[in-house]
Amino acid sequence: MKNSKLYFILLLSISLMFSCKNNREQKEVKTETLEKATGKSTETGELSQSPRHHEWVSLSHEDREFEAFVVYPESDEKTKSVIVIHENRGLNDWARLFADKLAAQGYLVIAPDLISNTVEGKKRTTDFENPDAARTAIYDLDKDQVTADLNAAYEYIKNDAASTGEVAVVGFCWGGSQTFRYATNNPNITSAHVFYGTGPSEAALIEQISAPVYGYYGGNDNRVNSTIEDTEKLMKEAGKTYEYEIYENAGHAFMRSGHEPDAQQGNKNAHDKAWKRLLELLK
Repeated sequence: MKNSKLYFILLLSISLMFSCKNNREQKEVKTETLEKATGKSTETGELSQSPRHHEWVSLSHEDREFEAFVVYPESDEKTKSVIVIHENRGLNDWARLFADKLAAQGYLVIAPDLISNTVEGKKRTTDFENPDAARTAIYDLDKDQVTADLNAAYEYIKNDAASTGEVAVVGFCWGGSQTFRYATNNPNITSAHVFYGTGPSEAALIEQISAPVYGYYGGNDNRVNSTIEDTEKLMKEAGKTYEYEIYENAGHAFMRSGHEPDAQQGNKNAHDKAWKRLLELLK
Protein backbone atom coordinates (compact mmCIF):
# COMPACT_ATOMS: atom_id res chain seq x y z
CA MET A 1 0.00 0.00 0.00
CA LYS A 2 2.80 2.38 0.94
CA ASN A 3 4.69 1.62 -2.29
CA SER A 4 1.53 2.17 -4.32
CA LYS A 5 1.07 5.57 -2.69
CA LEU A 6 4.65 6.59 -3.48
CA TYR A 7 4.23 5.38 -7.07
CA PHE A 8 1.08 7.49 -7.42
CA ILE A 9 2.84 10.62 -6.08
CA LEU A 10 5.73 10.06 -8.47
CA LEU A 11 3.37 9.74 -11.45
CA LEU A 12 1.52 12.89 -10.37
CA SER A 13 4.77 14.88 -10.09
CA ILE A 14 5.90 13.80 -13.56
CA SER A 15 2.50 14.68 -14.99
CA LEU A 16 2.55 18.13 -13.41
CA MET A 17 6.10 18.75 -14.66
CA PHE A 18 5.17 18.04 -18.28
CA SER A 19 1.94 19.98 -17.92
CA CYS A 20 3.83 23.08 -16.75
CA LYS A 21 6.33 22.67 -19.56
CA ASN A 22 3.56 22.41 -22.16
CA ASN A 23 1.73 25.40 -20.71
CA ARG A 24 4.93 27.44 -20.75
CA GLU A 25 5.63 26.47 -24.36
CA GLN A 26 2.07 27.30 -25.36
CA LYS A 27 2.38 30.65 -23.63
CA GLU A 28 5.64 31.39 -25.45
CA VAL A 29 4.05 30.52 -28.81
CA LYS A 30 1.02 32.64 -27.96
CA THR A 31 3.27 35.56 -26.97
CA GLU A 32 5.24 35.26 -30.19
CA THR A 33 2.01 35.18 -32.21
CA LEU A 34 0.70 38.22 -30.33
CA GLU A 35 3.95 40.10 -30.97
CA LYS A 36 3.69 39.42 -34.70
CA ALA A 37 0.05 40.47 -34.76
CA THR A 38 0.45 43.67 -32.73
CA GLY A 39 3.91 44.79 -33.72
CA LYS A 40 5.04 44.62 -30.10
CA SER A 41 8.25 42.79 -29.30
CA THR A 42 11.01 42.27 -26.81
CA GLU A 43 11.92 45.96 -27.17
CA THR A 44 9.35 46.48 -24.39
CA GLY A 45 11.60 44.53 -22.04
CA GLU A 46 14.68 46.48 -23.10
CA LEU A 47 12.84 49.76 -22.47
CA SER A 48 11.79 48.64 -19.01
CA GLN A 49 15.42 47.92 -18.15
CA SER A 50 16.63 51.39 -19.17
CA PRO A 51 18.04 53.51 -16.33
CA ARG A 52 17.08 56.72 -18.15
CA HIS A 53 14.07 58.90 -17.37
CA HIS A 54 11.17 58.35 -19.77
CA GLU A 55 7.98 60.35 -19.86
CA TRP A 56 4.96 60.95 -22.05
CA VAL A 57 4.03 64.58 -22.66
CA SER A 58 0.97 66.14 -24.27
CA LEU A 59 1.70 68.70 -26.98
CA SER A 60 -0.79 70.93 -28.74
CA HIS A 61 -1.39 73.48 -31.47
CA GLU A 62 -4.69 75.16 -32.25
CA ASP A 63 -7.36 72.57 -31.35
CA ARG A 64 -5.14 69.50 -31.70
CA GLU A 65 -3.52 67.66 -28.78
CA PHE A 66 -1.19 64.71 -29.22
CA GLU A 67 1.31 62.57 -27.32
CA ALA A 68 5.10 62.50 -27.50
CA PHE A 69 7.69 60.28 -25.81
CA VAL A 70 10.66 62.02 -24.18
CA VAL A 71 13.91 60.45 -22.94
CA TYR A 72 16.46 62.32 -20.85
CA PRO A 73 20.17 61.43 -20.90
CA GLU A 74 22.09 60.87 -17.70
CA SER A 75 24.02 64.13 -17.76
CA ASP A 76 25.11 66.88 -15.40
CA GLU A 77 24.88 69.58 -18.07
CA LYS A 78 22.65 70.73 -20.91
CA THR A 79 22.72 68.53 -24.01
CA LYS A 80 21.88 68.67 -27.70
CA SER A 81 18.43 67.45 -28.65
CA VAL A 82 17.04 65.12 -31.32
CA ILE A 83 13.57 64.66 -32.77
CA VAL A 84 12.92 61.05 -33.84
CA ILE A 85 10.27 60.57 -36.53
CA HIS A 86 8.84 57.05 -36.61
CA GLU A 87 8.24 54.69 -39.52
CA ASN A 88 4.86 54.10 -41.14
CA ARG A 89 4.10 51.69 -38.28
CA GLY A 90 3.73 54.60 -35.88
CA LEU A 91 5.51 55.18 -32.59
CA ASN A 92 5.99 51.53 -31.67
CA ASP A 93 8.34 50.00 -29.12
CA TRP A 94 11.26 49.87 -31.54
CA ALA A 95 11.02 53.63 -32.24
CA ARG A 96 10.90 54.36 -28.52
CA LEU A 97 13.84 52.05 -27.90
CA PHE A 98 15.82 53.89 -30.58
CA ALA A 99 15.04 57.16 -28.79
CA ASP A 100 16.30 55.62 -25.55
CA LYS A 101 19.53 54.45 -27.20
CA LEU A 102 20.18 57.94 -28.54
CA ALA A 103 19.65 59.30 -25.04
CA ALA A 104 22.20 56.77 -23.80
CA GLN A 105 24.69 58.57 -26.05
CA GLY A 106 24.03 61.87 -24.30
CA TYR A 107 21.13 63.38 -26.28
CA LEU A 108 17.80 64.71 -25.07
CA VAL A 109 15.27 62.99 -27.34
CA ILE A 110 11.64 63.54 -28.23
CA ALA A 111 9.65 61.12 -30.41
CA PRO A 112 6.23 62.53 -31.32
CA ASP A 113 3.43 60.06 -31.98
CA LEU A 114 2.10 61.55 -35.20
CA ILE A 115 -1.02 59.36 -35.29
CA SER A 116 -1.89 60.13 -31.68
CA ASN A 117 -5.55 61.21 -31.44
CA THR A 118 -6.03 61.13 -35.21
CA VAL A 119 -8.50 58.26 -34.91
CA GLU A 120 -11.19 58.30 -32.25
CA GLY A 121 -10.16 56.32 -29.18
CA LYS A 122 -6.53 55.96 -30.29
CA LYS A 123 -4.49 58.14 -27.96
CA ARG A 124 -1.22 56.41 -28.91
CA THR A 125 0.07 54.08 -31.60
CA THR A 126 -0.16 51.18 -29.16
CA ASP A 127 -3.94 51.65 -29.06
CA PHE A 128 -4.26 50.60 -32.71
CA GLU A 129 -5.30 46.99 -33.35
CA ASN A 130 -2.20 46.14 -35.40
CA PRO A 131 0.55 47.72 -37.55
CA ASP A 132 -1.72 47.70 -40.62
CA ALA A 133 -4.28 49.88 -38.83
CA ALA A 134 -1.49 52.23 -37.74
CA ARG A 135 -0.17 52.35 -41.30
CA THR A 136 -3.59 53.29 -42.65
CA ALA A 137 -3.78 56.17 -40.16
CA ILE A 138 -0.29 57.33 -41.19
CA TYR A 139 -1.23 57.63 -44.85
CA ASP A 140 -4.41 59.52 -43.98
CA LEU A 141 -2.41 62.29 -42.29
CA ASP A 142 -2.47 65.83 -43.61
CA LYS A 143 1.06 67.06 -44.34
CA ASP A 144 0.41 70.47 -42.79
CA GLN A 145 -0.73 68.80 -39.57
CA VAL A 146 2.47 66.72 -39.55
CA THR A 147 4.52 69.91 -39.92
CA ALA A 148 2.58 71.59 -37.11
CA ASP A 149 3.08 68.53 -34.87
CA LEU A 150 6.81 68.55 -35.57
CA ASN A 151 6.98 72.28 -34.87
CA ALA A 152 5.34 71.67 -31.51
CA ALA A 153 7.85 68.92 -30.73
CA TYR A 154 10.70 71.17 -31.85
CA GLU A 155 9.62 74.05 -29.62
CA TYR A 156 9.09 71.76 -26.65
CA ILE A 157 12.48 70.08 -26.78
CA LYS A 158 14.39 73.22 -27.79
CA ASN A 159 13.04 75.09 -24.78
CA ASP A 160 13.44 72.27 -22.28
CA ALA A 161 15.68 73.38 -19.43
CA ALA A 162 17.97 70.39 -20.10
CA SER A 163 18.51 71.36 -23.77
CA THR A 164 21.21 73.50 -25.36
CA GLY A 165 18.64 74.61 -27.93
CA GLU A 166 20.35 72.71 -30.75
CA VAL A 167 17.91 70.27 -32.38
CA ALA A 168 18.64 67.64 -35.04
CA VAL A 169 16.04 65.42 -36.73
CA VAL A 170 16.28 61.68 -37.43
CA GLY A 171 13.60 59.72 -39.28
CA PHE A 172 12.97 56.26 -40.73
CA CYS A 173 11.08 55.10 -43.84
CA TRP A 174 7.99 57.36 -43.94
CA GLY A 175 9.66 59.28 -41.13
CA GLY A 176 12.78 59.61 -43.26
CA SER A 177 10.78 61.32 -45.98
CA GLN A 178 9.14 63.52 -43.35
CA THR A 179 12.57 64.42 -42.00
CA PHE A 180 13.64 65.60 -45.46
CA ARG A 181 10.38 67.52 -45.86
CA TYR A 182 10.64 69.07 -42.41
CA ALA A 183 14.08 70.41 -43.32
CA THR A 184 12.25 72.50 -45.96
CA ASN A 185 9.95 73.91 -43.25
CA ASN A 186 12.29 74.60 -40.34
CA PRO A 187 15.50 76.51 -41.14
CA ASN A 188 16.68 76.22 -37.53
CA ILE A 189 17.31 72.48 -37.19
CA THR A 190 21.00 71.63 -37.02
CA SER A 191 20.93 68.56 -39.29
CA ALA A 192 18.51 66.13 -40.94
CA HIS A 193 19.21 62.38 -40.98
CA VAL A 194 17.14 60.52 -43.55
CA PHE A 195 17.01 56.74 -43.17
CA TYR A 196 15.65 55.10 -46.36
CA GLY A 197 13.29 57.96 -47.11
CA THR A 198 12.75 59.99 -50.27
CA GLY A 199 13.36 63.70 -50.76
CA PRO A 200 11.08 66.45 -52.12
CA SER A 201 10.89 66.60 -55.90
CA GLU A 202 10.20 70.36 -56.13
CA ALA A 203 13.22 72.65 -56.58
CA ALA A 204 11.38 75.45 -54.75
CA LEU A 205 11.15 73.29 -51.61
CA ILE A 206 14.79 72.26 -51.80
CA GLU A 207 15.74 75.95 -51.90
CA GLN A 208 14.23 76.37 -48.43
CA ILE A 209 16.62 73.88 -46.78
CA SER A 210 19.27 75.34 -44.48
CA ALA A 211 20.52 72.30 -42.57
CA PRO A 212 22.83 69.64 -43.98
CA VAL A 213 20.97 66.49 -45.00
CA TYR A 214 22.53 63.05 -44.51
CA GLY A 215 21.11 59.93 -46.14
CA TYR A 216 21.34 56.29 -45.03
CA TYR A 217 20.16 53.71 -47.58
CA GLY A 218 20.10 49.93 -48.04
CA GLY A 219 21.65 48.57 -51.21
CA ASN A 220 18.65 46.29 -51.85
CA ASP A 221 16.09 49.08 -51.60
CA ASN A 222 15.80 50.30 -55.19
CA ARG A 223 12.31 51.75 -54.65
CA VAL A 224 13.96 54.46 -52.56
CA ASN A 225 17.42 54.42 -54.12
CA SER A 226 16.07 55.10 -57.60
CA THR A 227 15.14 58.60 -56.38
CA ILE A 228 18.59 59.48 -55.00
CA GLU A 229 20.06 60.70 -58.28
CA ASP A 230 17.32 63.29 -58.80
CA THR A 231 17.51 64.36 -55.16
CA GLU A 232 21.26 64.74 -55.35
CA LYS A 233 20.94 66.84 -58.52
CA LEU A 234 18.35 69.16 -56.95
CA MET A 235 20.40 69.59 -53.78
CA LYS A 236 23.59 70.27 -55.73
CA GLU A 237 21.92 72.84 -57.99
CA ALA A 238 20.56 74.61 -54.91
CA GLY A 239 23.97 74.58 -53.23
CA LYS A 240 22.75 72.44 -50.34
CA THR A 241 24.67 69.82 -48.39
CA TYR A 242 23.51 66.28 -49.15
CA GLU A 243 25.77 63.37 -48.27
CA TYR A 244 24.68 59.76 -48.22
CA GLU A 245 25.84 56.18 -47.79
CA ILE A 246 24.39 53.07 -49.43
CA TYR A 247 25.00 49.93 -47.39
CA GLU A 248 25.61 46.81 -49.45
CA ASN A 249 23.30 43.79 -48.99
CA ALA A 250 20.95 45.71 -46.72
CA GLY A 251 17.22 46.03 -47.30
CA HIS A 252 14.64 48.64 -46.44
CA ALA A 253 14.22 49.30 -42.69
CA PHE A 254 17.65 47.84 -41.89
CA MET A 255 17.90 49.84 -38.67
CA ARG A 256 14.92 47.94 -37.27
CA SER A 257 15.56 44.54 -38.82
CA GLY A 258 19.31 44.81 -38.19
CA HIS A 259 18.60 45.21 -34.49
CA GLU A 260 16.81 41.86 -34.23
CA PRO A 261 18.67 38.89 -32.71
CA ASP A 262 18.26 36.82 -35.90
CA ALA A 263 19.11 39.69 -38.27
CA GLN A 264 20.51 38.92 -41.70
CA GLN A 265 24.18 39.79 -41.84
CA GLY A 266 23.73 42.52 -44.46
CA ASN A 267 21.13 44.30 -42.35
CA LYS A 268 23.16 43.92 -39.18
CA ASN A 269 26.29 45.33 -40.83
CA ALA A 270 24.30 48.25 -42.22
CA HIS A 271 22.70 48.89 -38.81
CA ASP A 272 26.08 49.00 -37.07
CA LYS A 273 27.77 51.19 -39.70
CA ALA A 274 24.84 53.60 -39.94
CA TRP A 275 24.60 53.89 -36.15
CA LYS A 276 28.30 54.75 -35.94
CA ARG A 277 27.97 57.31 -38.74
CA LEU A 278 24.90 58.89 -37.16
CA LEU A 279 26.67 59.40 -33.83
CA GLU A 280 29.71 60.89 -35.54
CA LEU A 281 27.57 63.34 -37.54
CA LEU A 282 25.40 64.35 -34.57
CA LYS A 283 28.52 65.54 -32.76
